Amino acid sequence: QVQLVESGGGLVQAGGSLRLSCAASGRPLNRYAMGWFRQAPGKEREIVALINWDAADIYYADSVKGRFTISRDHAENSVYLQMNSLTPEDTAVYYCGADRRPLLYIRAGVVDEVDYWGKGTLVTVSS
Repeated sequence: QVQLVESGGGLVQAGGSLRLSCAASGRPLNRYAMGWFRQAPGKEREIVALINWDAADIYYADSVKGRFTISRDHAENSVYLQMNSLTPEDTAVYYCGADRRPLLYIRAGVVDEVDYWGKGTLVTVSS
């Protein structure tokens, strides 16, 4: 069983930055892709950023490209999301996910089919 715990969310002004962390426990996720997803009020959960097991394949949603950076640390069994130049449109609950599939399949599939989920951390960006 895998547990994912997100941290680092909070309230920030537009233009500010936040760094989200996701710590995994229960088993090593060395061969898993990991990612960040978000769900804004009234909207479906969407992919924000994905990183494969060796960081050779990284994907960003167009809406965050150039502002957000995903990274992972195998020694810490963790994945991170550095978010810069935040806007009110980034307000959402951010979820960490882990999946055994390649990024291409995660992107092509249904978001909710991701193998493991954290409970989410709320990011609120004020204008």
